[in-house]
Amino acid sequence: LHPGFGFLSENAAFADAVEAAGIRWVGPSGAAIRAMGNKAAARQLAQRLGIPIVPGYDGDDQSDDVLTREAGRIRFPLLVKPSAGGGGKGMRAIDRPDSLAAGLAAARREARAAFGDDRVYLERYLARPRHIEIQVFCDTHGNAVWLGDRDCSTQRRHQKLIEESPAFGLPASTRTAMGEAAVKVARACGYVNAGTVEMLYQDGEFWFLEMNTRLQVEHCVTEEVTGLDLVAEQLRVAAGEPLSFTQESVQHQGHAIECRINAEDPEKNFQPSPGRIAFYYAPGGRGVRIDSHAYTGYVVPPYYDSMIAKLITVGATRVSAIARMRRALDEYYITGIKTTVPFHSAIMRNADFRNGTYDTGFVERVMNSDNFELKPTPTRLHE
Repeated sequence: LHPGFGFLSENAAFADAVEAAGIRWVGPSGAAIRAMGNKAAARQLAQRLGIPIVPGYDGDDQSDDVLTREAGRIRFPLLVKPSAGGGGKGMRAIDRPDSLAAGLAAARREARAAFGDDRVYLERYLARPRHIEIQVFCDTHGNAVWLGDRDCSTQRRHQKLIEESPAFGLPASTRTAMGEAAVKVARACGYVNAGTVEMLYQDGEFWFLEMNTRLQVEHCVTEEVTGLDLVAEQLRVAAGEPLSFTQESVQHQGHAIECRINAEDPEKNFQPSPGRIAFYYAPGGRGVRIDSHAYTGYVVPPYYDSMIAKLITVGATRVSAIARMRRALDEYYITGIKTTVPFHSAIMRNADFRNGTYDTGFVERVMNSDNFELKPTPTRLHE
């Protein structure tokens, strides 16, 4: 049983129930999910392993008095983050002491609703970090490998919008150190199958952030630069077979970029745009990949995540991958609902993005600038 990307994929009780029923679970054990699912405990594990973590507080005492005292020690601005989950849900940036009480209350409320657990931890807010993640893979034969990195810094409100591999401009020594640290974390928690170790990088330093105990939505860019089928490899490992590759045999070629095509209106603060797709035409050709369930007449429901497609392009260089993405976005026709296609098209034409000079605050800065303009979605083909 493969649980997909979300919902049940990081549910330890569900993983246990599947295995107890005699069904092969395509993912890590319930014990590993629990070990990494608590973000505060994961930070503590990384620290014991000698892996740098962002300064903060991840203790058991959740009283307002202790959290207020620890916030003063960490210094503002800081982040309040749920211990039981990730994905940006429940996260709050606190700029000054008099905002802490309200931020704690809001973070706890959202964490309780999203994860059934209102515990939080505190982290120092980094000014302009990049969000780098490492794809790891472990089997039941003692093999543990990292498959390169992905840059997921192009995000809005902690939700990823664009991912690419490899991370642009990352020093080779830092890239290797991050990969080895990720494998160390995976081994320490007895991890099996595919997983993602997320880190922050700034000014030549990196810090462990968290581990997602599942296959990520953006695994496609890793597949495109390594030539590996990660889902097929997941099935091999779940069947008890060893990994089909070693650390030494993993080869990286070219550059890949993924744009998440969401049913949202970027002109209205990314307001959800559910409804019937009147016309759907996806681009194709060499170096273009579409992962989608959408089609003409499909009704996008309002109940779930708004992503309706992943558009991936690959080129020999980052420049060629961006050029291919620009062309693919220009050829992507979706009418009847609003989508993020015009937003992605504008980002691909942005000089800072093309130069690789961006960080996790990039999208907010760009969209608030006077010269940011969304390119209208073409309708010529539909007409």
